[in-house]
Amino acid sequence: MNNNHSKENSANNMWELLSRHGFHLRKSMGQNFLIDPNIPEKIARLSGIDGTCAVLEVGPGFGALTAALARVAKSVTALELDSRLLPILHETVGSLPNVEIVQGDILKQDFSKIAEEKMKGTSFHVCANLPYNITTPALTAIIDSGVFHTITVMVQREVARRICAQPGSSDYGAFTVYANYHTVPETLFDVPPSCFVPQPKVFSSVIFMKSRLKRLLAPEEEAMFFRVVKAAFAQRRKMLVNALFAAFSATHSKPDITQAVCKCGFDVTIRGEMLGTDDFITLSSMMAH
Repeated sequence: MNNNHSKENSANNMWELLSRHGFHLRKSMGQNFLIDPNIPEKIARLSGIDGTCAVLEVGPGFGALTAALARVAKSVTALELDSRLLPILHETVGSLPNVEIVQGDILKQDFSKIAEEKMKGTSFHVCANLPYNITTPALTAIIDSGVFHTITVMVQREVARRICAQPGSSDYGAFTVYANYHTVPETLFDVPPSCFVPQPKVFSSVIFMKSRLKRLLAPEEEAMFFRVVKAAFAQRRKMLVNALFAAFSATHSKPDITQAVCKCGFDVTIRGEMLGTDDFITLSSMMAH
């Protein structure tokens, strides 16, 4: 069976399932369901998740990725916001012994508590097809929690490009530096709109983010690091010295900032978008002294 027939069959089965439960899509919830059966299998395979791993899946929909993860993981906690999907999930994956279905909002979770309950000697991972309308806050909440070993998520392709961008590129920004400070990200593959129902207007990408087990800076140094990063990109077309002075004028003179930039080995005319994460670490350390 070719992929188009496979997707068509999957879509028909999905509509039959949703119709039987009286379910109607809500655009406000950013619901786009995968109908290509190959994609969940590929995500589960490339995530590196195995029988030693506990997985938190965010937004399981009707359980396509949940089932694929259950085949490889020790346990899967499927967190779904839409209560109307719970009976569908109980039908599709509820009988799997290593799957627990939980209703909840990703933005209101105590991840440390979940990790405490679910890990039990295993490593903790996130795998998700994140709704487009909450991608950045959801990803930020997941990363900030610091409890996940890896994060494998499907996001809009433009978001993936921002996260994996290189210094100097148009996609590179403060969120890139934030993501790279906490994780080592890479793009695994792109997913076309035709793999979803309803079809989104943009391509998606699956990204893999390996958490840095050791913090790059002490907590008290991180505050200065992120202040510097925020300042550098707040006025990204300005020279770095001027952008920093706009944010630090209350505590740093312009000559002091110029000296700090030059001591790092950067040209005085450099823009912040040219600095990598390690460069920002060096600069924030210089700015702190």
